[in-house]
Amino acid sequence: MILAIDKGNSKTKLALFQDFNLIELVIIDAFEFDKKLLELIKKYPKISEIVLANVGKPIENLENLNLKINFIHHQSMFPFENLYQTPHTLGIDRAVLAAGAVLKCPNSNTLIIDAGTCVTFDYVNEKNQYLGGAISPGLLLRYKSLHDYTANLPLLSPNYPKNEVGDTTFEAIHSGVVNGLISEIQYITDNFRSRYEKFNIILTGGDTLFLAKRLKNTIFANSNFLLESLILLHQYQQKK
Repeated sequence: MILAIDKGNSKTKLALFQDFNLIELVIIDAFEFDKKLLELIKKYPKISEIVLANVGKPIENLENLNLKINFIHHQSMFPFENLYQTPHTLGIDRAVLAAGAVLKCPNSNTLIIDAGTCVTFDYVNEKNQYLGGAISPGLLLRYKSLHDYTANLPLLSPNYPKNEVGDTTFEAIHSGVVNGLISEIQYITDNFRSRYEKFNIILTGGDTLFLAKRLKNTIFANSNFLLESLILLHQYQQKK
């Protein structure tokens, strides 16, 4: 059994895999990490290895576990040619997602959209080359920015707007934030479609389900694609 850890900026996912089958998934806040990790290790004594992608603050005390730890970092082996001009600044999560896309859909034009704290767009072409992408504020960050950087706008939780024209401040915020992000994603995906005859579009991240309901059906939605990509990348590195 392999335990995959996706430590993001706001949440951490712990996923247990057996032969690429997801056995259990736990989503926690940072302060719960040590407790939940030990609980999983005790519950599943057959865990032999941890595969980790760390975007947020470093995880401490892992070296105290009697398990093999596979840290994915910039010097790790990836199944694509990295054409990013500053490869050392490419987020490990974005690199892992690109690797997952190449391993799952080799020799394909693929756009990976990760909708989390930030929304990232990453492109891999049919030559298995990573081209780069874009980064913009995520759904919750947009709501929070409106509240933090204005005097009177409230902090709201994500909600689908009733229509494009908000007739209250609450509805106006929902329309601006949700419709704005949906329009941004649709613009980028439409541009991607116009460039490639054959392509894949993968939507992942914490806001996958919320956004997928408003997006076109040709997008493959998988909120756990980063975790699956960690396992695919681990298997690829083991074979190499």
